[in-house]
This record gives sequence, C-alpha cells and structure tokens, in this order.
Amino acid sequence: MKHLLKMLDMSKDEIIDILNLADQLKYELKNGIPHPHLKGKTLGMIFQKSSTRTRVSFETGMYQLGGQALFLSNRDLQIGRGEPVQDTARVLSRYLDGIMIRTFEQKEVEDLAEYGSIPIINGLTDFCHPCQVLADLMTIREFKGTFDGLKMCYIGDGNNMANSLIVGGLKVGMSVSIACPKDYQPDQQVLDFAEQYCDKFSMTDVPLEAAKDADVLFTDVWTSMGEEAETEKRKIAFAGYQINDDIMAVAKPDAMVQHCLPAHREEEITEKVFEAHADEIFEEAENRLHAQKAVMVRVMCK
Repeated sequence: MKHLLKMLDMSKDEIIDILNLADQLKYELKNGIPHPHLKGKTLGMIFQKSSTRTRVSFETGMYQLGGQALFLSNRDLQIGRGEPVQDTARVLSRYLDGIMIRTFEQKEVEDLAEYGSIPIINGLTDFCHPCQVLADLMTIREFKGTFDGLKMCYIGDGNNMANSLIVGGLKVGMSVSIACPKDYQPDQQVLDFAEQYCDKFSMTDVPLEAAKDADVLFTDVWTSMGEEAETEKRKIAFAGYQINDDIMAVAKPDAMVQHCLPAHREEEITEKVFEAHADEIFEEAENRLHAQKAVMVRVMCK
C-alpha cells in the first residue's frame, strides 16, 4: 500500500492487515515495548481544517514510532497563496518521508499523491475520512471479536463519515444500513459501490427501520466545518435523526454506539446514550492513535 487516500482504494486484506498491525502496536505501547519503525523519518502534517484529535494523534504516533512530525498550517504553505499543488507536492517530496493532509477537496489529496513521490495519508476531506473509519473498525473488532454476522447502522448526515463507513463496513463483511434525509444522502460514487452488496446494504429515511437489530450504531455531528451558515436549516432537516432511547430499543440489547467526536449532546445523540456508551466512544478515539500508526508504518516503512 503506497498511500491512504480513501477506503474505496483499499482491499479487505489491506484493511485487515492494518487492523492487525494496529492491535499489535497498541499491545506494545501498553506493555512498554519500543517499536521505532519510523526512526529518522519525518511526516509533514498539512492542516487546512483544524482538528485536536488528528494533530495530537499523528504527532504522538510519529514520536512513538521514532520519527518526527512537522505541523504545517495555511500560514506556513504557499499552497494557500496560489502555488499549484503539483509544485508543493514535488518540493515537499524532497524534504519529507510522508505527508498527512486534512483539507476540503478530495482532489487535493489525490493530486498530492499523483505529483509527489512520497506516501500521502488522507487525514480527512469533504468526501471521506479513512483514518477515522479504520479506528472505528478496530474498535468494533475489539468489542465484538469479529465482523462476521454484524450489522452496522449509521444515522444522520450522508457525509464523509457515512461514505467511509459504508465502504469499510461492507468490505470487511458487515451488513450496513444508513438512515439519512433524502437531501443529505451519501456520495453517488459510494452508493454505486454499495450496489454490488445489495444483500448487505440498505438506505432509508426512517431511523428506526435502519437501527432494527443493529450491533453497532454510528452518528456524527449535523453541521461540519464549512457548513456553519446552514446550521439552522440542518437542525430542522435532521430532527428525528438522533440516537436516543427509542433507537437503542430496536437495536440489539448489546449494541455498541460509536461517535467520531466532537459530540453535540442532545442533537445527534442524547446525553444519556452517550454516557452509557462513553467507554466504547473514547476507546474509539484512542484507537485513532493506533490505527494511524499502523497506516504510517505500512506506507512509510519501505
């Protein structure tokens, strides 16, 4: 695997390999076993969207792997002032061993991979969030032991999280159900992919229908960065798309709840449900560190 650009690019074997390595790295960290796989290597971290979890987990992960992480904001780069992305990619490829980018357009990530000569890791775009979903899958397997026979349900905006969860969940063998308003459905490219899993994928605008017998329930904020102007419109559109007691009542009795954070309690999820599943949610947050370390090792350790 040369890059991590989107879940659509990954095979089931590549996903499982990342998860297995993440489990191993987590075990080694918890038991004080050094694992300096990236000693002497430098990761450039480009942030055009800010994030507490992404920056801290990648920076800490590189340190634990023996490498160095370099934070690059819009103020530090000419890419935000008119320099073509292909020039930035070719220059940074001569300084760094890898790039993680958190930005808006998926094309920017794809262009860095096309024109650069070093591994590119997608830290989030408007289209997808592969690092988060790898951590999600890691957490599901930790708590459930397997993906076989599980049903994943996502309720809310058909956004980058929904896109990546659909692809990741189906590729590892889970059934996936989505509940979202008709005007906020996942990307058509993802829905086209899901057509080949017609026996395992369903989409509806009725949350209770999607959540029936679910083993894992996911949600996300209703308004992401860049959508603040539509906040009130979205709150109206997503009224009824909340993980609450009614949703939990139709899911499996031992259903997990996952949220990529930050959570807006009493909007997409109730305080009661969030706190009842806080251990699972914050284990999911921790697993961003371990899953991303596994990604960095696989793409940068050549």
